[in-house]
Amino acid sequence: MEITARVTNPDVGNCFIDASLAGTFRAADSTKEWPVEGFCDSEDGSVFRMRFMPPAPGTYKFTVEYHQGSFKKSWSSFVHANEGHRSGPIRLDKAHPWHFVWEGTGKHYFFNGTTAYWLMGWRDDQTIDYSLERLHRLQVNRLRVTIAGRTNLYYGEPVMVDKNFTMYITAWPATSPDRALRFARDRDVIISLVLDMNDGKIHPQAGSDDETRFIQYAINRFSAYSNITWDLGDDLSGYRDDHWMHETGTMIERLDPYHHLATSHASMVEHPEDDRHQDRASDWFAFTSFQEWSRDQHTFMLQQRRLQEQTGRNIPQTNEEYGYEDHYPLWAAGPGSESADALRRTAWEIAMAGAYQTTGESARRGTNVWPDTGGGWMNGRGDDTMTMLVGYAHMVDFFTSFDWWKTDPHDELVNGGDYCLADPGETFAVYLPKAGKVTVQIGGGTYNASWFDPDSGQLIALPPAEGPSWTSPEAPSHHDWALLLQKK
Repeated sequence: MEITARVTNPDVGNCFIDASLAGTFRAADSTKEWPVEGFCDSEDGSVFRMRFMPPAPGTYKFTVEYHQGSFKKSWSSFVHANEGHRSGPIRLDKAHPWHFVWEGTGKHYFFNGTTAYWLMGWRDDQTIDYSLERLHRLQVNRLRVTIAGRTNLYYGEPVMVDKNFTMYITAWPATSPDRALRFARDRDVIISLVLDMNDGKIHPQAGSDDETRFIQYAINRFSAYSNITWDLGDDLSGYRDDHWMHETGTMIERLDPYHHLATSHASMVEHPEDDRHQDRASDWFAFTSFQEWSRDQHTFMLQQRRLQEQTGRNIPQTNEEYGYEDHYPLWAAGPGSESADALRRTAWEIAMAGAYQTTGESARRGTNVWPDTGGGWMNGRGDDTMTMLVGYAHMVDFFTSFDWWKTDPHDELVNGGDYCLADPGETFAVYLPKAGKVTVQIGGGTYNASWFDPDSGQLIALPPAEGPSWTSPEAPSHHDWALLLQKK
């Protein structure tokens, strides 16, 4: 729901500071209230808006009040919310806390992300819509997008600023972010709103009124969209300390009426045991968001689960920056480590640790540089020659074909070098980085068995598996394979 307040002949000195719109919503059949702050949506102070996300169908009473100096004007009414059949926000699964659920449907959310930092840099809505629709078709359901990132770095990529695209994102009145969030919401795509970026180099003073005002503005403008999460900043440890992270994350949790999930994304992790910049035990901190570019992600993510368990509070573990296709920074493992195939395999390693990932497509197809059909991890645009995410979509198909959220890492149940997620007695999912046979300790019973080809998405049925120990047939080829055993 959106309420618009129009001010005739505005005379406010600074409409972002000296005037405000605030309100309270209450369900008619409950005493629960939602305090909601509005925001100025015009630089002359003539338009203010307030947005409310009803958490359930029903009638809501609301009161809205405009303040400017000693002047006040209020309005009260009712609104009826119908069942929208939307998925709603993502929440932590209380029964299986390493995972997520959609609040609106109760269905589990298999977090499959990509990076599109400067998606809002496109000046035409058609390119934004095209990019979101393409990524949605490829089963991407999460995008990391900055709402205030400004940089003149191009990271060695064929990207140029021109009239149709900019990397100088403005944080104040704009229409594209709202439209893009609606478009993504209709496709169950979560947008991770990245509040700032280290590469911009110029930031509000930490803890200042300006910084608080900006964060409040973002919450007021965007929190009524169900399909968002908060990210305090990209490479956050480059310009903010851990005290700021804790205080600001706690503030966002308090100010956001809907308590959307939030995280922080620090700079490069130097060692697997490096647990700095992760506010793991705090209520506001919903999931980790690492930047770690090694090519032993399975070991790294298992280590992160162990570190999380030590806090007594299990939450999802994600690596949201482990490499971009065709992008070779100095710390990467070298040429070949950022190929589409290498990144797809790395994503499987992460998923087989009971964790989640955000990848990044190639930017080599160019933005304002021939052939000018790409942008990838920098702005979300791609074309049909970019096929890396097809392999990721096959991975999504595999994991969502069984109750993956009920499984945990059990590599000890298979022979060395292979990975296993299991709900012992019910499901065994095995990943073979190389072709061959695998022996699975299934402990008795009879299981339906099938090979899964990560390259093609093809499922190949096998004869039933019987325990207590079962050895698979030889995998059909020399690339990686997955195996699924489910209790008959």
